[in-house]
Amino acid sequence: MERTVQWYPGHMARAMRRIAEYLAIIDVVIEVADARVPRCGRNPAVDEIVGKRARILVLDRGDLAEPNTTKRWIERFAAAGLEAIAVDARSARSVARVAAAAARLSKRRTGISRGIVLGLPNSGKSSIINGLLRRSAAKTEDRAGVTRALQWFRVAPNFELMDTPGVLVPKIATADAQWKLALCGAVPRDRYDPEEVAAAFHRWLTAQRPGARVPDLEAFAAKRGFARRGGEIDYHNAAQSYVKAIGDGTFGRLSFDAPNDGAASA
Repeated sequence: MERTVQWYPGHMARAMRRIAEYLAIIDVVIEVADARVPRCGRNPAVDEIVGKRARILVLDRGDLAEPNTTKRWIERFAAAGLEAIAVDARSARSVARVAAAAARLSKRRTGISRGIVLGLPNSGKSSIINGLLRRSAAKTEDRAGVTRALQWFRVAPNFELMDTPGVLVPKIATADAQWKLALCGAVPRDRYDPEEVAAAFHRWLTAQRPGARVPDLEAFAAKRGFARRGGEIDYHNAAQSYVKAIGDGTFGRLSFDAPNDGAASA
């Protein structure tokens, strides 16, 4: 994956401007990142616009990430003064920890407190909101760029929460970040080659976990029956299925970013 992915639609640029404006009335920021990519799955612009406001980093899909690596990330963030919580947005008990942390960090003693949810596309923002509301109010899909407008939700009688469009960095410059974000669904499917992503992932896995029992694309395609007439393997469609399988956790819990210079796990 040599080419630089550039994806910064007009709605993202407008959203960033509006988010900066709304922060004047926000008490607590809930930043959401995929627990498998705590490094490349965050937008550095969030640090700039949030400043010193109270903030929680929610590492969603914690059930898909390698537990020891997630624990070390939480410790790393804590050392930097940022509270991080690993959750599974499908679990009400898990998401309740986010509500408790938001209530604790909100400085408002009377009146309505307001929070805002920020993060990359498909990082799990809307799923977190739905978990807090205990109903499907924020639109969710397994693809990037679903939320296009700012939306307010009443989470509790005295707490309102704003959902925002996922804001990808203007350029994903490194090859490693490109395939990692593609696997986590943060990059639109028409902006990457699934065969390149599959190959990059398996090279990384072979280097990080030599004994891992995860098939390469060819073995996966053969087992799943991706073949054309004459027995030729349909690599393109196989790669799309392979990328989805990895992202869904079919091959076990994996962390693509780790605190110690990108190693996979402890």
